[in-house]
Amino acid sequence: MTDREDDEAADGYRPNPVLLHDAAHVWHPYTQHLGAPLPVHITRADGAWLYDVDGRPVLDAISSWWVTTHGHCHPDITRAISEQAAVLDQVMFAGFTHEPATALAAELVSRLPRGLTRVFFSDNGSTAVEVAVKMSLQYFANRETPRRLVAALEHAYHGDTFGAMAAGARSVFSQPFDPLLFEVARLPDPSEGDTLAALDALLEARGSELAAVIVEPLLLGAGGMRVWDERVLRALRERTRDAGVHLIADEVLTGFGRTGPMFACDRADVQPDLLCMSKGLTGGALALGATAATEAIYDAFRSADRTKTFFHGHSFTANPIACAAALASLELFDDESEDERIRIEVAQAGHLDALRGHPGVRAVRQIGTVAAVELHAPPGYLSAIGRDLSAFAIAEGILLRPLGHVAYCLPPYCTTNDELARVYTVLQRFLDGERAPESSPFAAGAGGPVDE
Repeated sequence: MTDREDDEAADGYRPNPVLLHDAAHVWHPYTQHLGAPLPVHITRADGAWLYDVDGRPVLDAISSWWVTTHGHCHPDITRAISEQAAVLDQVMFAGFTHEPATALAAELVSRLPRGLTRVFFSDNGSTAVEVAVKMSLQYFANRETPRRLVAALEHAYHGDTFGAMAAGARSVFSQPFDPLLFEVARLPDPSEGDTLAALDALLEARGSELAAVIVEPLLLGAGGMRVWDERVLRALRERTRDAGVHLIADEVLTGFGRTGPMFACDRADVQPDLLCMSKGLTGGALALGATAATEAIYDAFRSADRTKTFFHGHSFTANPIACAAALASLELFDDESEDERIRIEVAQAGHLDALRGHPGVRAVRQIGTVAAVELHAPPGYLSAIGRDLSAFAIAEGILLRPLGHVAYCLPPYCTTNDELARVYTVLQRFLDGERAPESSPFAAGAGGPVDE
């Protein structure tokens, strides 16, 4: 030991090597590291709970960025991962195939909105969106009727890679790259504007250029958990179908039961041309993305002309272990899972009713198991109130990561009513004026939703 280590040992202090290495070498997402608090060191997870290095529990009220569906370390999923890893861990997916991928594709097609018959695997939500946009644009190029315009909604978020950024609303996320992003026709957010009239005008003016309209069906996630009307989605589908324009449904957040049914498009009885999946696809256990397409889109790439190939791929496309995890997760979507989601939806509605009318609350909204509370505070993703709420919540053992002035609860489906009540008790106390004490055991890791 060095003299310093001797002194630290004598004082009963042991430096945490994870935090030391983190501070020295790690670059975290969405984090301004200058002045940022230390991250919380999590060592294990079970069900709806995370546990820090000292054994303190943290209730995961946001499904660890919306990915954990059935709960952390679900035994069926972890067993499938272990068994698959012992047999086949990885093989390139160009020119090769394997049972976990083919079984998963078939299972997804059986559960997806009808008409979606082909599944292209990728790595995450952003790449699933990139694939969908590229498929749409190349579909028209392959048919020698090129269209290069994409339309998307205001307040949309579709990911952080370049094509996904272009489709998303211009924001602090994309500002440094705005000159490099391709043109997107922007339609009003359906929760606050006339999306259909704007689409009609766009089709009238530039219909022959328009390849696709991309939407987060019924719920604009990172844009503030904005809920919008099923009737608008159905009308968008009718108009795009009539105009020969692809409808891309970005169900990276909304898929796998979050809005009630398996997919948000099911809730509106809509069949898109392309559908993007990730997050809950593996139950949150491993990274995996997928884009589902119609047979008509797939057929536009089948040709003796090799230049019409879809030249896109990833090293870990259809990784067997991730596919096995996804299959195990899909098997858990049974009647019992649906009952649990309904239970959470009812419980969330009751808690929102109790907050409605509070002077600190501007609005509440809900769809399926997703509940949002818009706070009376300066709006925007960088609103300081979100960081304050996150710090208070983590000090109380609750993981919340507000979208600026919009707090939300998006729990794993195993979360009990008593656990949900803990979340809303903490939110109520914050609204009533409580803030995180400096002496909190989590104070060192009480980072906010954004630390910019």
